[in-house]
Parts: sequence; C-alpha cells; structure tokens
Amino acid sequence: MIRARRICVTAVAVLAALAGSPGLAQAEQPRESGLLSATDDNPLPPGWRIGGEVGARELVWRAPKAVPMGDARVEFRTGGRLLGVPKSAKDGRTFRLALDETRPEQLRDLQVTAAGRRLDAAADDTHESGSRVPRMPAQAPANGVDPGKPGSYRTVTGKYDLAPVRLPGFDTPVEMTAEVVAPKGAAGSRPLALFLHGRHFTCYKPGSEDDVNGDWPCAGGYKPIPSHLGYLRDQRLLASQGYVTVSISANGINAQDSEAEDAGAQARSSLVRQHLARWADWTAHPSSAPAVVRQAAKADLSHVLLVGHSRGGEGVNRAAMDSLYPPPAAEDGYRGPVRWKVRGTVLIGPTIFGQNPVADVPSVTLLPGCDGDVSDLQGEDFVDGTRGISRGTALHSAVYMVGANHNYFNSEWTPGEAVAPAEDDFRTDPEEPADPVCTPGAATRLTAAQQHRAGATYIAAAARLFLAGDDRVRPLLDGSGRRAPSADPARVLTHAVGGRRSGGFLPDGGAKVTGARLCSAIDPDPAVACLRPETLGSSPHFASWETERETGRSAVDLKWSAPGRAARVTPAEPLSLRGAQKLALRVFVPPNTTGTTFDVSVTDSSNRRAKLGSVRVDGLPGSAHTASYWAQEVRVPLSAATRAGLDLRRVKSLELTPRSRTGRAWLMDAWGWAPGTSAVKAATLPRVDVGRTIVKEGDSGTRTYRIPVEISGRGSGQVRVYVLDPDGGRADNRLVTVRPGSDAIDVPVEVKGDTGYGDDVEHDIAVKAVRNAVVGKYRGGVTVENDDPEPVITLSPVADRVTEGGTLTWRLSVDAPTAVDLYEPVRVLPVTEGTELSTKDVDPQWLKEWSGDVPDPERPLSDAHLWVWLNIPPGSTGVDFVVPTVRDQVAEPAESLRLALTDRNAEPLPGGPVLTGTVLDKP
Repeated sequence: MIRARRICVTAVAVLAALAGSPGLAQAEQPRESGLLSATDDNPLPPGWRIGGEVGARELVWRAPKAVPMGDARVEFRTGGRLLGVPKSAKDGRTFRLALDETRPEQLRDLQVTAAGRRLDAAADDTHESGSRVPRMPAQAPANGVDPGKPGSYRTVTGKYDLAPVRLPGFDTPVEMTAEVVAPKGAAGSRPLALFLHGRHFTCYKPGSEDDVNGDWPCAGGYKPIPSHLGYLRDQRLLASQGYVTVSISANGINAQDSEAEDAGAQARSSLVRQHLARWADWTAHPSSAPAVVRQAAKADLSHVLLVGHSRGGEGVNRAAMDSLYPPPAAEDGYRGPVRWKVRGTVLIGPTIFGQNPVADVPSVTLLPGCDGDVSDLQGEDFVDGTRGISRGTALHSAVYMVGANHNYFNSEWTPGEAVAPAEDDFRTDPEEPADPVCTPGAATRLTAAQQHRAGATYIAAAARLFLAGDDRVRPLLDGSGRRAPSADPARVLTHAVGGRRSGGFLPDGGAKVTGARLCSAIDPDPAVACLRPETLGSSPHFASWETERETGRSAVDLKWSAPGRAARVTPAEPLSLRGAQKLALRVFVPPNTTGTTFDVSVTDSSNRRAKLGSVRVDGLPGSAHTASYWAQEVRVPLSAATRAGLDLRRVKSLELTPRSRTGRAWLMDAWGWAPGTSAVKAATLPRVDVGRTIVKEGDSGTRTYRIPVEISGRGSGQVRVYVLDPDGGRADNRLVTVRPGSDAIDVPVEVKGDTGYGDDVEHDIAVKAVRNAVVGKYRGGVTVENDDPEPVITLSPVADRVTEGGTLTWRLSVDAPTAVDLYEPVRVLPVTEGTELSTKDVDPQWLKEWSGDVPDPERPLSDAHLWVWLNIPPGSTGVDFVVPTVRDQVAEPAESLRLALTDRNAEPLPGGPVLTGTVLDKP
C-alpha cells in the first residue's frame, strides 16, 4: 500500500479585471483519459514518459546523452507552446516537469528545446539551404581607429576574496571573489569595467577528462571552475588602454539558479552591485581596499561599463536597471545607495528570458553566428526590445560575428585553454552530415584564438565609445559597415537603433502595409507568423518568450516572383526625418542567398515622392542549426528627397520596390540616420515587478486572491499584461497604463475549496514594457496548493493463477476517486524461484505495445524492459493491469512472473508487496 501524491484545485485568473469587467470565467475541469499505453491515440514519443514520486505526476524526458550545463533554459513544449521549464537530475540526462492540471491528451507534438534548438531531434538540413553554398560576407573597409590595439599603460593583476553574501531565495551564500587587472601608476581616476561570466559547471575533479558538476560549494577532491578568469585577455587589453577591470565569480549563483523563477537575473544583479558597492567604499577609503586595488589606478565609479556573458549578460542588464530603478527590497540582495553610474553594457551571447532590456543605458550585444548554447540569439531583443520604450537617445548595437560559438569568448570554457574539462558548444554528431557553416575547419568557422581576439576588440570598442566618448569608434558598432583590423579574419556585421536616429517606420503601432504581408514574430498560425515552422534555421528577431502568440512584435514580409511591385509601409501618423542625412533600413533575406536588390522611395504628406536610391542585401552564411535570418543595416541618402522638395518633417510612407527577379525579404524597421553620438539621460519611469503568492485551497467555500504586483518609480507608462491559462496554455492580453503605487494590474484568482485530492495550480501573468516603463520580475502569480490527503494506492491480484492462454490480471486501486489523473508505475521483476515466463509465453502484440520489444530471441520476461505506468482516470477507483499469455505445444513446468509497484527510478518501493503470477501448463 502506498499513498499517491497528486494535487488539484479549481481556480480562475481573470483578465477581464484589467479592462474593468466584473465577471469571472470558470476554469475548465480535467476530462477523463484512459490507460496510458502505446495503443493510445496519443502515445508519448520515445524517451518520454509520465512519472512522479509516489504518484506526483511529472512529464519525464531522458536524453540519449548528458546535456551540458549551459545558459539556455531547457524547455518542454507541446505543439510549439511552452509547457514549462523542467528540473534537471544530477545525471544531466533526466529532466522532470510537474504537470499540474495538464491532461494527457494535451501532450501532443512534444519537444525539448534550449534557446529554440531541438534537443530531442536532429535538425533536418537536407533541403532548401542544402542547395545553396554558404558564402563568407565581403570584408568591410577598415575604420580609422582600431580599438583592438593594446595601449601604453603598465598593468597590475591580482585577486580579492571577500566574505560570501546571502542573496534572497538562495540557501547557500555566494562567493565574493574577483580578478582585477588595472593600469598601474596612471594619473587620476580611470573608468571601471566589470565582467560577469555566464552559467557553466561549477566544480571539476583535477586529472579527470569529464568529471564536472554544478555543486556549490565543491565537494572534497573537487576544485571550483574559475569561469571568472576566462576574460583575462579582454581585461589586459582594456587595462593597457587605461581602464580598471574586475571579473567576478558567480559559481554560487550558477549552482542554485535552477530554482529561481527568473533564472537568477535578480541574484546576478545583486552580486554585481555588491561588488560595485565595495569599489565605492574602497574609492572613498583606499586604505581598506585589498592589495591589488591599492596598487591599481583609482577607479572612477561615475564611468562604469558592465560586461556580461550569457546569463551574465541578462544579469548585468538587470544590474543597470536596478541601479536606475530600484527593485522591491524583499527581492534584492543589495539595499545600499547607488554610488556609481553605468554608462553602457556589453552583452556577449546573452540570454534575455524576460525580454526586458534597459532602454536608457547604451548597449552592445555580441551575437555569435555558431552559438550552440543560446542558439536562438535571443540577445537581439536588447536592441529590438528598446524601440519606442523611452527617449531613444541611447545607442543599442547588435554585432553579428560569423563563425563564432558561445564558449570561446571565455578561455576557461575553451578546450586546450581551460583548467577544467571544456568543449565546443556547437556540438557535432559524427553520424550526421557536417554543418556547412559551423563545423570546425569550415571556411566560415573561427578558431578559438580568432574569436577571442575579435571579441576583445569589440568590447574595447564599446568601452571607448561609452566610457571615453570617442565617436570615432562608433562606425564599428552602429551599422556603418566598418571593420576593426584587429578582429581580422572575423567577418563582423552590425546594426543599431537609437543614438541619433529619428522617425521610425515600425511595422507595429497601427502601420498599414500594402504590397507585402504584415507578419507576427510569434504566432502559432503559419499564415500569420513571419517564419513558417518548417523553415530551416531561425531568426534572432523572432525568439520566443512566455506565450505562443504575442502582440506588438511584427515585421514586413516581402515575397515576389517578378520585379517591380512596391511594398508600402504607411505609419499611423507622418514621421519627421528632419535633420537626418540618410534613411537606415534593417532588412534580412534568407541565408546563403545573393543579389537581392530594392529601390527605396519615400512620400510626404503632400504626395510628393522621391526615389532615394537602391540597396543590395546578401544572406548570411546559414544552416538548419543557425539563427542567420538576421537584419543587416543598409542606408540611402535623403538628398534626393531634399532636391525633390519633400517636406521631411511629414513623411507619410516608405516604399521598397524589388528589382531582383524573384526573392524574399523581411523589413524590421527604417530610421532617419545622422552621424554622431547623442547625450543620454535616463528618463524617470515606473517599474513593474510581479510577485508570487502561495495559498492553500481549503476544504470548502470560495476565496479570491490577487496576483501581487508592485509598481514603483515615477511617472506613467504602458505595459502589456498576458494572463496565462494554467489549463490550456492560452494567454489573453491587455495594454495597461501603470503609475507608481497604483493597482492598475489587478488580476483576481478565485479559489474553490474541496476535499478531493488534486493538483497544485499556478495562475500566472507575464508582463512586458510597451512605452515609458521598465519591467523587472516579469512573471509571477498565485500558486494554489492542494491540502487534501493523498489517496491510498494498492495493487492486488484478480487472476494470478491461470493456465496457458489465460490472462493474468491485477487491480491497481485507489481508496477514493480523485479529480485528477493518477499515474503509478509497476515493473516486472526477475523471479527468485522456479521458471520465469519468457517473451514467447505472452501475446506478441501486447509485448510490443507495452515494452516496444519483440519475442525473439526468447528470454526472461523481466529482460523485456516491462516498466509500465498505469493511469487511474479522474473519478475512477482503479484500473487493471493484464498480461495475456499464449498456449504452446511444449510440456513445461509452471512458470511465473513477479510484479511490484516502484518509485520513479523503477526501484521497487521499500516495504511494498511483490506479487507473483503463475501460468500452468494446459492439461
């Protein structure tokens, strides 16, 4: 006898309240389902099963081999919709997700993804891109200033190791360890660059080839992996140019962030600001500083650059946000004054799970073209997601580096350089065709040394622009098509928004499109989505978020079979391009294509039209494994419009007229462009943070709870609130105006008490900034916990002694019906006495359906992997497990099998009964 662990509740989260409607909508109840087996209409794919410890239902996937600890979240999806983020077991292969109220029939088209990359299936690159040969982009002209050249400053290197700090939500304190490289003997105060590494294994066993883990602190015989030492080359370059640098360790966060709802973004921000606070103390009181800080040039905390790799990128973005707009005190691991000013961020292959960039802090985002970890290049949202949010004066640059992977920007993640085991994150399978773009040795793939040198150069470019104010390096970052020779032979392309751009032809916000299709970045309907599901490869501009459908993320999709048909974009209101020299367009075409050309024209409010010029766009090198549908920036002068007498203060439409014979292209946006760098001043904005409340369902009555939302800061802004249906995965949304201290985001959750055993249920919302607002903790809700006793499960014989051709039967019973599906595993065990039933003693079709095995070669039945999960549907009290036997003509003694209930690892329950079934020879 065991007690099944399952939970259920009836609860409703209501979007109508956001629009002022008083009504509540009733949540859909679970429907009945049958026995889960291979004969169901919806069998689970290989590698998947329904599991759960003592009955707590989980969806379990076991990978063919270990999935390395990385920065992208492993996600379960069904029909393209996010089902949830599973927990990883220590073996790195087993992933478990609590199913809550999700019913078996909803688990269709199951997928395991990480940053859009399938982990449970190989990408199919047998058509489309296979007919096109990847081509290296042409080398751009050299820029007048090369930031990759070392400077003249002597440097000092050393570490500090302070007492660890406690961060909210983390049980184990986090280390305060850092490596400093700084100018020595430099006069005056020098700008500070702080580096934060990403999520990686934390401990290794010296001398082993692959003994690494994610523990913290490290066990005896293991050493910490020094991920923070992986940027020493970048630090030395910056220090030689006059910048104080510090790279901080975050192993304690990496070991614990799987339990954090925001994947550790707030914790990383807290750690960054804890270090900055120490530097502020040491600047004010030099004698209290560690030795290496006393030997270094004095740090100028009014000029700070934050550099973050992977989840470290999202962490430094949050640190920049928290430095301007303080987070809720209960969530924050630093509560002191802000005695520094973040002038910019560099984000290397970053995650941005919240899609919540800081619009008023300039940024440079490095996008590795062969990233095998954050492979959807979701960091593009650090550029795209800032459009229209605030003043638009901060430059946000995306730097696409052809042939770069994720790990090689950090030497401690690079094979042959790291002290611990390391690997190329763009993993190749020897049984699959070599990737034409990213396989080591391909013409487009960079070596580790080439990649790290190029990365250091562009980090230095950002430091020189954001900290030193040297506008001469801007053409390396803003889409002007210049290169830094120090980064050769890397091919690097850039585009940008913000800075001195004006106007803005954006597909969102009520724009009308003719001659082309206005498409949605995220939509399950192929007729609406910008890229169809079968598209090989992906687009960084269309990286998924929390919902299967999003409002306000659009592009213009152009497709033509003959030249000459214009696509026109007409904004809701005329735009001003006054003061601009050129019109800058961000356009992408399919990878590996060449020769796509357009004429570009504009029309003013008086219907005066001018052709500005022509542009050509060639596709990036791409494959089924890359996110190469990335927009390149092209520009045309506005001088033709001036000569034609157009009123550039009132431009009403933009036209793109294809001149190539056939083709496909997507327009992300277009802006008036002028050279130079704008002064940036952060606006005072309201900040939204979503909390979580955990309540018990109770035994009776109805109670209404509200999802906790804190609105702080100053001013008024707009956010979009998505209310996520916990049952079907749907999400309704509304645009909400928020002000500090208000309850504008008011989402009630109705909880009905009962005495029936059921599921925990999460009623969540997700929030995204739209205009004049920032969002910190973007997801939260009300979790309703079941508080009813676990039902008692028993396994008992119905017919456990039969003759050949009969059916052995056992009954899996529950002492009282529940409101949810119960799943219990039973396993056929080896017999300890006598003769065991063989694979030829049972019905072959039954064997195939339950184990996927075949009778031949004949062997004991327990060797046929018969571990079966039985489903007791809602409202039922039991289900039978049957073993149909077959009659043969061989005289033989009695044969038997042993059967037991097991835990989720297929081990018989301690103290549980082991039942025996016997089959007698036909008399």
